[in-house]
Amino acid sequence: MSKKIRLAGIAYESLVNGPGMRRVYFSQGCRHNCEGCFNPDTHDFNGGEELDMDELIEDALDNPLLKGITFSGGDPLERAEEFAYMAKAFKKAGLNIWCYTGYTFEDVLEKMKKDNNIKDLIENIDVLVDGRFEKDKKVDGLKFKGSSNQRLIDVKKSLKSNCIIVLE
Repeated sequence: MSKKIRLAGIAYESLVNGPGMRRVYFSQGCRHNCEGCFNPDTHDFNGGEELDMDELIEDALDNPLLKGITFSGGDPLERAEEFAYMAKAFKKAGLNIWCYTGYTFEDVLEKMKKDNNIKDLIENIDVLVDGRFEKDKKVDGLKFKGSSNQRLIDVKKSLKSNCIIVLE
């Protein structure tokens, strides 16, 4: 595997993409094309730029203020192999990991059966914010999500109990 990942951008210190100070990696490439998406420039799979994952990991780990990492998009599941590689390194360092996807957790569970990269990624994240952004379900003041249909899922507990555990 190439140690490169195609990203639309990076938020080096964010307080709005999960709890605590976080580094946010915006994946380049998305198939959902949600109406009203606030990151439409992330949809093109050939946009953004290729960056070295080991350098990205090292740079994040050098920041003692970071409490966690968030993978956003685009859709990180479209680059599951690369994000799984990064997630493993961040987990090993003890960071909390969140991931946003337009797929529902039910869809993700099905994808995990066929795709080991998705399985590796999901097994190394703490919270999955699932579901497409739905413009008609946009509610001001929602914490860590854009529309009311999206869920904040405790991945570890959900995988262990074989039922979806939603965080309040």
